[in-house]
Amino acid sequence: MIVVTGGAGFIGSNLIAELEVRGADEIVVCDRLGRDEKWRNIAKRELAAIVPPERLFDFLDANASRIDCLFHMGAISSTTETDGDLVVETNVALTLALWRWCVEHDKRLIYASSAATYGDGGAGFDDDGSPEALARLRPLNLYGWSKHLVDRRIARLVADGAARPRQWVGLKFFNVYGPNEYHKGAMMSIVAKNNARVALGEPVALFRSHHPDYEDGGQMRDFVYVADCVAVMLWLYDRPEVNGLFNLGTGKAARFSDLMGALFRAHGRAPELVYVDTPEEIRARYQYFTEARMDRLRAAGYDRPFADVETGVADYVARYLAQPDPYR
Repeated sequence: MIVVTGGAGFIGSNLIAELEVRGADEIVVCDRLGRDEKWRNIAKRELAAIVPPERLFDFLDANASRIDCLFHMGAISSTTETDGDLVVETNVALTLALWRWCVEHDKRLIYASSAATYGDGGAGFDDDGSPEALARLRPLNLYGWSKHLVDRRIARLVADGAARPRQWVGLKFFNVYGPNEYHKGAMMSIVAKNNARVALGEPVALFRSHHPDYEDGGQMRDFVYVADCVAVMLWLYDRPEVNGLFNLGTGKAARFSDLMGALFRAHGRAPELVYVDTPEEIRARYQYFTEARMDRLRAAGYDRPFADVETGVADYVARYLAQPDPYR
C-alpha cells in the first residue's frame, strides 16, 4: 500500500497516475476535494481509499502493517497565504508528525519541500542539506519559511543521529507545470493561465523587467515538467537506499519569453508578447533568476534527461490542454 497526501492535487495526482501505470496494488489518497473541479484530477484512477486529513493517522495506524511508503505532497502551497497558524499546523506540524510515525513504524517517507526556501537566491541554489547550510537561507514568504523550517528540523535530527524513517527524501520542487494544475487558480503556471488566450489568437502579457541586467521577458526560472518530477520520485521509490534533501528542477533556467514562445509555437503561432509593469507591492522582492543545482541528485545516480521548455510545453499542449478532456 502506498499513501499519497495531497494525492488529488497537482503533483500528487500525476504521481498516482504513474503509480497506477506501474501496477501499484493499493493507492490511498489523503486530501480534501472541496467544491470545485479538483476531483477530476483523480477521476480516472482506481483507488483503495480517499482519506480526509483529520482521519489520516487513524487510517495509518489501522493499516500500518500494509503500508510501504508515504509520499507527502499535501500542503498549503499558496505563496500569498497569510494565516501563519494554519500554515504551521498544515505544513510543519503534519510533516513532522508523519516523520515520527514513519520512524516508529519503520516506513519510508518522501516529502515535498520547495525552491521557495531559497528566498531571493542570494545564498545560491545548492541543496546542501546540512544544518549549517540551511541556516544561511532566508525564505521571502510564509510558505517558503514553513518548508524551510521542516527541512531544518529534519537536518538537525539526522545530524544528531536521531532515529529516522527507513528511507527519507525531501524534494525542493522548482517551477513545476503540467496537467492537473487547473484547480490552483492564481497559483497555476503561466502556461496553463495563458493557454486559452494563445489558442484564441490573443497576445500574452509578461512583467516588464525593472533590473538592468535583464531585458523584458528575460527574467529566468527553472521550469520543470511534472512528468519529470514524477520520474524522479519513482526512481527514488525504486531505490530505498537513497536518502537526503534534493533539488528537483532541470538544472537549466529558461526565460519567461522562451516559455511563452514555446506555448505559441505549440499552437502554431509566432510569439506575440506585450509587457506590463511589475506591481509595486512585489517589485522589491521579485526574483529575476532561479536555477536548481542538480549535482547531488546526479551523484546519487539519477541520469535521465529533463525536458526543456520547448519539449515539455509541446507535450502539455498536445496531450492535455488541446484535448476535450485535459486531465491526466
